[in-house]
Parts: sequence; structure tokens; C-alpha cells
Amino acid sequence: MTDILNGVDYAWSHPGGAHLQSAGMKFACRYLSSDVKKNLSRTEADDLAAHDVWSVVVWETTANRAGAGLAAGQADARTALVQARACGIPADRPIYFAVDYDAPAAAVAAYFQGVASVLTPARTGVYGGYRVVKALLDSKTVRWAWQTVAWSAGKWDDRAVIRQLAATVKINGVSCDKDFAYAHDYGQWMPGKTPQEENVPLTQAEIVAIAKECANQTWHYEWKSPTTQKATQMGVYQVWSDQHFAELRTQINSVLTAIAALPKGAGLTPAQIADLVAAGTALTKLGGPTA
Repeated sequence: MTDILNGVDYAWSHPGGAHLQSAGMKFACRYLSSDVKKNLSRTEADDLAAHDVWSVVVWETTANRAGAGLAAGQADARTALVQARACGIPADRPIYFAVDYDAPAAAVAAYFQGVASVLTPARTGVYGGYRVVKALLDSKTVRWAWQTVAWSAGKWDDRAVIRQLAATVKINGVSCDKDFAYAHDYGQWMPGKTPQEENVPLTQAEIVAIAKECANQTWHYEWKSPTTQKATQMGVYQVWSDQHFAELRTQINSVLTAIAALPKGAGLTPAQIADLVAAGTALTKLGGPTA
């Protein structure tokens, strides 16, 4: 199970990286906007990073800006991207966009379509209540969700990687909203650094899923018995002594391709790849057909 990580968000007053670190905060959600005094700066991002506090960024101007339509979403995404780059955001990290009012999902759909047309859905996040978060994730307009307890009626979408509760904490005299991250990757970054560079362990569920994918990939080799002429699907474990090395090499490459296609952040080492391939073939051996 993924550890739940402590974080905060704040606007004009800044606690400072050292105080956030002392308070046990792992990340800080910071603003991009038309108000330079409210925004994350490169200096602050560097200070957070120096104290092992990750940055997460959210665009917000007015509370109901997300109701302004497609063109507004496109314009905000372009400006947010310029500001985020100035702070050192790596090229693949998301930017959240705030829906800070009780909006019907349909009222903000066009805005987020505009954002995603600039950033792509893979880099588009939403901050908002339950129905907005759910609808945008369901439509695949956004890939990332930061859900607030407000306008959620006690419901939580399990796909939301950050949750904001109705709680505050004072750090270095600054009142901060409390946030909690529920995933290894919740859109965090440091200037020039992403969480993929850390050696993040795989969960048991991730290992099982990858092993099953390995098993699926290994069951495409067809072998015809020279004595019975019976065609049989065979797993990698069954063909080590077979003469068809080209086909075997294709099988192994397909397994590695499947692993390489996994989302970034899996943290696979060569040893882990070997273990997962072994686990996949073991599953095949237990559950697949035999020669």
C-alpha cells in the first residue's frame, strides 16, 4: 500500500523550505496565476528542493475562471506553462487547474478541453469537488486529480492522487491548508528533477499486474509437435531447448516491450525486470495449456 504523504498549499505568505521540512511536509502545492506575489518562483522552488520538499503547481486566477470556456482554457494553459517553465518544471510534469466553486461538470468541460489541447491530457490536472473530478477523469480530459472536501458531499474519487481536507496547520506563522498525497506520483517535481529518478519500490499490486502482462506476452509462441503434428501454444519456460531461437528472441523482446510501455515511475531495475519475467512465466506455467 502506498504511504499517505503530508503536504500543504498556501498563497501569499511562505513558510520556507526549512520550516516545511521540520514540520514533516513532503510537498507544497503552489500557485501559478496573474498575481506574481501569489505565484511560485524559481527561488522558492529551489528552496523547497534544497529541503527535500516537492513542488506541485496549480493555476488559479478567479474562483470561477474554469467556467469561461474553451478559449479561456487554451489561454490559461499557455500562460501557466510559461510560468511553470520559469520555475524549472520538467517537461513531463502536470499542471493542475482550479475549479474553486460548486460547478456542474458540464460548465467546465470546454475549459478543460482547451487546457488539454495545449498541454495534452497527460499533463492536465484538475482541482475541484467530487463531481467535477469524476467527470473529467471519466472523460479522460485530465490525467491528474486533486480533490477537495468542499462540494464533495463526503464522496471521494479513488483516482484522485491528492486530497484536500477541511484542515489547516500553522507553519512558521503561516496558515496553510492541509493536503495528502495517495500515490507515489501525484504530479510532484523539483527543478530539473522528477520522482522517476527516485528508487520507488513497486507495490504488490503493481508486481502482480506486470507479471500477468508478462504471462500474456509469453503465450503467443506456437509449436507443432514433430510426432503428433499437434499445434500448441507454449510459454517461454517450455521452449528453452527448442531450436527456434529467433522466435524465442521475439517472445523475450515482446515481454521487455510490454515492460518498457509501463507508465513512468515504476522504478524498474534490471534485477526487477528479471524477477517480473520469471514471475510472468511462472504464472504461465501454472495456468496455461501444456504441450
